[in-house]
Amino acid sequence: MEKENKGKSKFWKGVLAGSLVTALAGFGIVGVATGISVIGRTVIENQAQNTTAAGSGSDAVRTQVNLKQVDAKVSVLQQIIDRYFLFDEDAEQMETGIYKGMLAGLGDPYTVYYTPDEYSSLTEETSGVYCGIGVLVSKNVQTGIVTALRVFPGSPAEEAGMQKGDIIYKVKDISAAEAELDILVQEYIRGEEGSYVDVTVLRGSEEIPLHIQRRMVEVATVEHQMLPDKTGYVEVTQFDTVTAEQFISAVSDLEKQGMERLVIDLRDNPGGVVTSCVEMAAYILPENQHNGTILSTATKTGQEERYYCQAGETRHEVRGTDTKDGEFPKTDDHELNMPIAVLINGQSASAAEVFAGALQDYGAATLVGTTSFGKGIVQSLIPLTDGSAVKITTAHYYTPAGHDLHKKGLTPDVTVEQKLDEDLIGQYDVPLERDNQVQAAIEVLEK
Repeated sequence: MEKENKGKSKFWKGVLAGSLVTALAGFGIVGVATGISVIGRTVIENQAQNTTAAGSGSDAVRTQVNLKQVDAKVSVLQQIIDRYFLFDEDAEQMETGIYKGMLAGLGDPYTVYYTPDEYSSLTEETSGVYCGIGVLVSKNVQTGIVTALRVFPGSPAEEAGMQKGDIIYKVKDISAAEAELDILVQEYIRGEEGSYVDVTVLRGSEEIPLHIQRRMVEVATVEHQMLPDKTGYVEVTQFDTVTAEQFISAVSDLEKQGMERLVIDLRDNPGGVVTSCVEMAAYILPENQHNGTILSTATKTGQEERYYCQAGETRHEVRGTDTKDGEFPKTDDHELNMPIAVLINGQSASAAEVFAGALQDYGAATLVGTTSFGKGIVQSLIPLTDGSAVKITTAHYYTPAGHDLHKKGLTPDVTVEQKLDEDLIGQYDVPLERDNQVQAAIEVLEK
């Protein structure tokens, strides 16, 4: 019990500090929310062979690992284990620890090693056999805290009593704080339809066990409605492959209803498929600023990618050459010329920041709310020959004006902290007329 209490206490240190990764429990990994892209090549592992121990030789910070020195020290450690370790060793587990530790030594919470089983779990197709519980979770990768960002209406999680803001403490007997979020979702929260998963949440000082049945849950990523005074309201909960189509359909419907101003709600949006947010921004923005740029990225070697609009098309270029991969170019001859407010908060991350940042740089929207999360880096997923894989940070992304948002976030033009009545705290659906941030956005548009 004492050990468990010590573990629980870790949750409360720096709850709001650190970095965020997100996953949709039951709907798959929110890939680009954590900036994952798949590189279609194989990395060959290199194992040095040396059995002579050596010292570091220098106190200076080195920029490359001395593999011979590491191999020699590992050999010495293995001899110590063989001679003195009381219990049986698990060689496979030890090797995995070495690989994970090496990447952890980079000090980047988004760079991780996946075992073959973990990687297989992450990439397996979900054909309806495996289901989830209907909750979007986020993880502070420095404190380990996993939070229920959204508990979808009618979902198994909601029916079991989970609330928005609950801290996921354990899944079965697995500590949520100690598990890689992607693996926690794919291997432990998801499962066969009709099966159950035991999740323990912390709500305030109370520890609450939940017995939740897994099943298929469908959630729209875009919802819209017309508010009084011809004010359109569009909420985007994440950026999925279908989100751009849903967004364009929603805006088109509101335009047909006579919309004269628009509120776009990106609060608690963890990001997702970056090409969806690019297509959505292109649908709104003109081409006559920033060379039509919506988003650009750059690696350590300077290799650049750019998404931009030109001659009625949305295009993608790599090192100055346009790609034609079936996804781009796309026809885009639409521009939304009306007052727009975009709602953001500290959980608006990655692709959500790309979208909001583009509209802000073009002067096309007023940002309302609180500073966004600040994730401006891209990860690539690289498979290895033995079936394992590495997810590694490979690039920065920049807004059209060239701003690097990483660890900074977007600063709203109008800062408004959310203040909810006590009876609304933890609810998924807050009536818009009682949401002070929504009302502030409407007031901005009416000025």
